[in-house]
Amino acid sequence: MDDQGTELQPHVLIIPYPGQGHVTPMLKLAELLCHAGIHVTFLVTDDNHRRLRLRHSTVQSHLASYSEFRFETISDGLPEDHPRSGDRVMEVFFSFLATAEPLLKEMLRYDRVRGSDSGRKRITCIIADGLLGFAIDVGEEIGIPVISFRTTGAGNFWAFFCASKLIEAGEFPFQGNNMDVPIKSVPGMDGFLRRRDLPNFYRVKDIADKKLQEIVSATQKAARAGAMILNTFEELEGPILAHASSHCPHIYTIGPLHAHVKVRVASPITLNSLWEEDMSCMTWLDAQLPKSVIYVSFGSAATMTEDHLMEFWHGLVNSGKQFLWVIRPDSVVGKDWEKCLSTEILKGTKERGCIIGWAPQEEVLAHKSVGGFVTHSGWNSTLESIVAGVPMICWPHFGDQPLNSRLVGEVWKLGLDMKDTCDRVIIEKMIKDLLDVKKEEFQLLSDRMAKLAQNAVTDGGSSYNNLDCLIRDIKLMGVD
Repeated sequence: MDDQGTELQPHVLIIPYPGQGHVTPMLKLAELLCHAGIHVTFLVTDDNHRRLRLRHSTVQSHLASYSEFRFETISDGLPEDHPRSGDRVMEVFFSFLATAEPLLKEMLRYDRVRGSDSGRKRITCIIADGLLGFAIDVGEEIGIPVISFRTTGAGNFWAFFCASKLIEAGEFPFQGNNMDVPIKSVPGMDGFLRRRDLPNFYRVKDIADKKLQEIVSATQKAARAGAMILNTFEELEGPILAHASSHCPHIYTIGPLHAHVKVRVASPITLNSLWEEDMSCMTWLDAQLPKSVIYVSFGSAATMTEDHLMEFWHGLVNSGKQFLWVIRPDSVVGKDWEKCLSTEILKGTKERGCIIGWAPQEEVLAHKSVGGFVTHSGWNSTLESIVAGVPMICWPHFGDQPLNSRLVGEVWKLGLDMKDTCDRVIIEKMIKDLLDVKKEEFQLLSDRMAKLAQNAVTDGGSSYNNLDCLIRDIKLMGVD
């Protein structure tokens, strides 16, 4: 059998940026495409592939259920012992951009993605992470359609797409130190957006900053792609999507992807985490009262200082609430933070706290005892909290997180925004507001949004229909 007929299914190459928050939703999409009978090659870095295999002993049996799916690996250009997190995370970004483009071009030009597998077509479509603008250049050069997948929400994409508008209006670079100055040059956000809410890459003094320019460039290139996928849903970001659609007319909103997979796939693959999950926390949660626990996790890459750690620890203990806290082994800058724990803190933690290295987050948020989520406001965490109907306290770090936290607190009213501050008194007050003082108000709005999210991925819903359209269009690309 060869490529000349239409017997073979379309063959999609999916290329995520090598970070947990990017790999996770793109694996979800890969599973949905495989479920629809589309061949998928998932191109991950050697480091990510090693970690996935290490953390998931049943990975082979999971993947065996999809003959359409397979991994291929690529170097990120860094040594194996590089931390790939914290203040060195941007080294991954620049190294991967420099390394991946020539390797991808060679793989596609010589059909090395298919290798000796005559049961697969050559690549008929590339779905590339929205940060990897070079994939659009490569696709154009070789003649393969490219779809850009922005793993953040529509708001973050639009904020970067409007960079030129901010510069023309003199709103960027920022003049002075007042971060509460309103931003008026991002259509659809002019009523609530402030300097401090823009993606953190805007906090540079020079518009020629390399990090900013790379991300803005990749965002602008997305308009050249054949289409764009967003892990969001129309009922959540409709007004912003309306503006973005005027520049990128073919946008598939198919989220929340983690909820979409559960609707369409009977036994979904669960090999998303690059960290080992501690399931003992589920037994601890089982022993707690409904909506009584505050869950705390700051994602897979962010780090915090010892001082920040102590402020959160005091705030959690002083709130008097039960808490489940994820502290990754590499998440605290400093080696001696455990020596800073007072007798009072240790006593309060023993009585009311559970601390683990990594949690099965979707299951935790869905647990009946969890009443609030202290989060870094990464987009995956935000969507998971929305689907579970859990109100949030947002403490963003970088990337899209400052904007996500503003949307949560000011626009969607699903929680409280605590960006740019870390104080035990404020933390204690916000936890009490979320779980006691304003509990009914936040829970009502969160339950309402959770229902909209679930409806979006149910048969006939906006995201469900959009995924059907995406699948149809990809299959048409595979027709000779």
